Amino acid sequence: MTSRIDLKVETKHEELQRIFAEVEKLAEEEDWSPALTFKTNLVLEEFGLNIMNYGFDEGIHTFNLSLTSAPDQITIEFVDDGRPFNPLEDSKDPVTVGGVDERPVGGLGIYFVMEMTDDFQYRRENAKNHSTMVIRKSE
Repeated sequence: MTSRIDLKVETKHEELQRIFAEVEKLAEEEDWSPALTFKTNLVLEEFGLNIMNYGFDEGIHTFNLSLTSAPDQITIEFVDDGRPFNPLEDSKDPVTVGGVDERPVGGLGIYFVMEMTDDFQYRRENAKNHSTMVIRKSE
């Protein structure tokens, strides 16, 4: 069985709670492990925050989020019309040396997403960023 969540999300941090609620509902219906639910929510949070914090200039904008749960994997797609950003090419290596107070803010979110997903694809089409990631359900 395949289930799907489709959301139009505003670039406001409080929207993350709505995303988490939808994922929690689906995870409960499909009996996901706590680890899979946590990983999925963390990927959604980190990538969603990246769009919210860096994808647009001032003001509230929207982006589309879809999550498809198939028997063996979860596929997440973010589509936004913000500034072009290919995480595979444009993200910097995170600073991981030194204490937390010594490191610059930012840079770890995309790194976490890349580490936690099993596949990541990006394309720019019709002036929109399409970022698709896969999380395998087998842990």
